[in-house]
Order: sequence, then C-alpha cells, then structure tokens
Amino acid sequence: MCRHPRRGEAGREVTRATTGSPSPRGAAVGRGIGIGLMYGLWKPRVLGAWRVPASGPVILAVNHSHNIDGPMLMGTAPRPVHFLIKKEAFVGPLDPFLQGIGQLKVDRTTADRTAITRALGVLEEGGVLGIFPEGTRGEGDFASLRAGLAYFAVRSGAPIVPVAVLGSTERRGRLISALPPLRSRVDVVFGEAFEAGDGSGRRTRRALDEATVRIQARLTAHLDGARRFTGR
Repeated sequence: MCRHPRRGEAGREVTRATTGSPSPRGAAVGRGIGIGLMYGLWKPRVLGAWRVPASGPVILAVNHSHNIDGPMLMGTAPRPVHFLIKKEAFVGPLDPFLQGIGQLKVDRTTADRTAITRALGVLEEGGVLGIFPEGTRGEGDFASLRAGLAYFAVRSGAPIVPVAVLGSTERRGRLISALPPLRSRVDVVFGEAFEAGDGSGRRTRRALDEATVRIQARLTAHLDGARRFTGR
C-alpha cells in the first residue's frame, strides 16, 4: 500500500527530482564512514564544532592542502556534508561510491550548471554544502579564491562557516608517504558563521566580487587565528 507523504515531504521529493540534489541519507552514511576512518587512522582534535548551526542551510569553506582534508571534515563535522568534488576524482568504483554518499561531481573547466543546480538544491533543503574555495589543492592559505563560494552564499543566503584543517601536511607517513603518519594529530578548527552578502540582495558581478573580497578576509583571519591557537 502506498503511503501519502506527510506535510512537506511531497515538496521535498519534487525539489530533489527536479534539482537532482543528493539524498541526505547518503551524506549521513558518508559521515559514518568518515568518522570510522578518520578516528581510526589518525587523532583528530576538533575545535569549535558548536559554531556550526544545528539546522538549516550552511556552507563550510575549507582550506585545502592535502587529499585527506575533505574526508577529515566529513568525519569531524557535526552534520553530514555534501562536498563539491572535481569530476576527475569520480573514476572507476569511486564514481558510484562518492555519489552514493551524497557527494557532488563538478567540472571545474566550465560553468557546470548541473553541479550548480544540485549544490543549490542541497542548501534549499537545509543541508550542509562543503566547498574548497581555492578550487584546488595547494598551500591551503585561502590566498586565491574562486567566485563560486560567493555565488552560492549570496544566491542561497546560507551562512558561511570557515574551517581550518591543520597538520595534514606536516609530516609524511612511514608506511604510506602520501598520507600523514598514522595516529598523528590533525586539528580541525571551525570558525564563526557569517553572511557573505552586504544586505542589499544584489547578485550582480560587482556584488559577487565584493562578497569574494569580504569572504577572503574572513577566511584568512580565521586561518591565522587557528594557527596561532593550535601552534601550527
């Protein structure tokens, strides 16, 4: 027998069908896997997780200097996270796995309308969107930001929570040199949530450029403070 959806459920299903936004259940499964792996292989120290809003849409803006930064955040964030991940990572069995745990494939060489629509769908449904605002792995210092973060924040109105992952590149492991030493400490520091827009509601190119400048200042300040606090 088919069950009639409760109030609000039908709307959510229509939204998911039209936007193709990933299932929150998949992200919850991914969070469980992340918790087991990250705490099993390393010793995360999580600071300020209470600053992440307990409900409603939010964007986690994370520095990116090592491949484990994304999985580390998935396993330490207080809520399941849907990450925008470059399409090159979706190869072989990783493709269905990453999509199954609610992650979003994005083509960085073009304006990927499908990825944009799905990411906005996550926020419209009150989920958590994870973004590497630098666009690619590098020094992890927020020195060069792409406009994507500002677009999602201004378009959705979702607050941004800056996140600093520190210690993932300090040393190389003995068994697997591409990874940090097993059982080494990695710090994950969550900052204060903030609004990217200027309150005017503008979504023009100039407004996005101005929002990107404001965002970069807030992310850089958080990273500097996190480094001083942790001594890293």
